[in-house]
Amino acid sequence: MEAKEWLAVNALPGMGALRIHQLVRRKPRWPEGWLAALPSNAASALRLWLEHPERSPLQEAVKVSLDWEQGASNRHILHRHHPAWPALLDEIDDPPAVLWAQGDLHALNGPKLAMVGTRKPTAEGSANAQGFARELARRGWCVVSGMALGVDGIAQRAALAAGGTSIAVLGCGVDVIYPARHRDLHEQLSQAPGGLLLSEHPPGTTARPAFFPRRNRIVTGLALGTLVVEATEKSGSLVSARLALEQSKELFALPGSIHNVQAQGCLHLLRHGATLVRHVDDMLEELQQWASTFLPEPGLAELGTEPPTPIAVEAPSEAVPDTLLNALSATPTPIDVLVQTSGESVSGCQQRLLMLELDGWVAQRAGGWVRVPRP
Repeated sequence: MEAKEWLAVNALPGMGALRIHQLVRRKPRWPEGWLAALPSNAASALRLWLEHPERSPLQEAVKVSLDWEQGASNRHILHRHHPAWPALLDEIDDPPAVLWAQGDLHALNGPKLAMVGTRKPTAEGSANAQGFARELARRGWCVVSGMALGVDGIAQRAALAAGGTSIAVLGCGVDVIYPARHRDLHEQLSQAPGGLLLSEHPPGTTARPAFFPRRNRIVTGLALGTLVVEATEKSGSLVSARLALEQSKELFALPGSIHNVQAQGCLHLLRHGATLVRHVDDMLEELQQWASTFLPEPGLAELGTEPPTPIAVEAPSEAVPDTLLNALSATPTPIDVLVQTSGESVSGCQQRLLMLELDGWVAQRAGGWVRVPRP
């Protein structure tokens, strides 16, 4: 089956990811076996498309997606027969029938670890997300997340900034920027080497609340394990944690203070069996069983050959002028004020703020940017 057939199957009425996957496991011949196994309404719709595509409602969905793919070299439609299809997804109960991809497909190569957490991390949580993502990237691991505010975005920015790979699974079309504040991250994941956007929804699909819990099964399904960096007791990250366990994947969590509200979710997971993580090697030791298939080749990221990397916030580079940093305080400062104060262009100011954020010196809050207190 080619992309157009999978797109037609994905658009069949009354069918969803679970029912399609159950049928796929029976390995029916195309198209006779599918027509015989499908429910009557879906079979009728498929037969019409096969015999008279110009009269079928399915054809519009197929054509729109194929036209979208032809519109740029970094656009792809992935399915089970595509050479870049991630095989780990076939091990979950309800993998998507089709994935729309935008970016660098090489990001799908090699081992992957999901990193999730709160949308409002503490300074320590932000530093930990950056530190772990950098080290994973350096070891040849791809960071998978959902491009959400907070831990997700911080980890993905850090992985790309370290020259690594990162995949974002969206709860909207890959061409839709959500959240809007991550426009620059969306562009990086679309255009930078090692960045990739994935979605089970066609391009142009707007974000809906119901889509986000569903996309989490793809985030964890792509990865060998999931790391929860910081989360409250009712955090959406615990949905990802539950899915990882249901998929028989390794679940890791960072410990935190019992007085930190943002650490309560991680402490709950640790109390119920998640692996406590102090540094990257703690996770790689647990994942060693996958070494022969998924881990990077020796020389790229040999397991256990280097001491654990301490999680620390680095000082800003001497090449970064002090004017922008000195203009910030504990009170949020809007970007337009920073542009006037620093004399930089908007894009130049945003780039410098990103680098300072990755180094743990500044953070984005409601109303603007703040300077992070130093220990």
